[in-house]
Amino acid sequence: MSNTLGTTNFKFPSQLNHYKGKVREVYTLENDLVVMIASDRISAFDYILPKGIPYKGQVLNQIAELMLNATSDIVPNWKMATPDPSVTVGKTCKVFPIEMVIRGYLAGHAWREYKAGRRMLCGVTMPEGMQENDEFPEPIITPATKAEEGHDEDIAREEIIKQGIISESDYLMLEDYTRKLFQRGTELVEDRGLILVDTKYEFGRAENGEILLIDEIHTPDSSRFFYADGYAERQSNGEKQKQLSKEFVREWLMENDFQGLEGQTMPDMTDAFVELVSERYIELFENITGKAFVKGDISTIESRVEANVLDWLQK
Repeated sequence: MSNTLGTTNFKFPSQLNHYKGKVREVYTLENDLVVMIASDRISAFDYILPKGIPYKGQVLNQIAELMLNATSDIVPNWKMATPDPSVTVGKTCKVFPIEMVIRGYLAGHAWREYKAGRRMLCGVTMPEGMQENDEFPEPIITPATKAEEGHDEDIAREEIIKQGIISESDYLMLEDYTRKLFQRGTELVEDRGLILVDTKYEFGRAENGEILLIDEIHTPDSSRFFYADGYAERQSNGEKQKQLSKEFVREWLMENDFQGLEGQTMPDMTDAFVELVSERYIELFENITGKAFVKGDISTIESRVEANVLDWLQK
């Protein structure tokens, strides 16, 4: 399980810049091209965990490819090609510095805020009398600032507009796209027996002024899913929901006294736990797509990625 794609340092033709995110490696090239590599790194509480997860990047990239294709009639997106199981090539754009988070259910961060007694999240009022994992009367949008380092921060729509982070007209368009994308995502996974609980979308402006959907969508890194079968029964019994998301990694960290706070130490990741996480990612891929996951050759994964990108660029 040791062959994972970690940090890369490729030198592609006409390369202008190389940016290393928490999980992705982004190479900017001439002619408004960007090569986004989904590494096998995994992050939680804004910290990168010490070991990579085999096939994680492939899972994220291939789910995103499917979902970008399935939503391109709602909003144009940045994707041009997927030359490798772990790579997407697309158009460069100026990224809006806000993540559009939308929540259909009271889970994760929203539940932690609610449990602490707060009923306002990003300027949106959450109803009284809700239990963890209850469905909201209608989905709520709770944006977050995109932090270069450290934690993303909740921010209200009014503050985004007041501070001039995004113009009001652009922001209202992003909200409209977000609601439509969430509805489409809900319908897509409903057919697979899943519930799209919450997710985030990112947008940018292309050279021609067009707003594009960017990055990945409806993946276990950007979204939370419940199994629809037994959801109502588990809620009525006050039981935990069976879910497919990265939340179980966060829960494992919290059980081991780590939430990214000062003075806390990252717990050791056993090989068994790494394998379990890998299996969970593959399980989600197969549940969402209805297809068997075909594992890419990871014997020399870095060389494979480089060769496939170079081949696409030469063509």
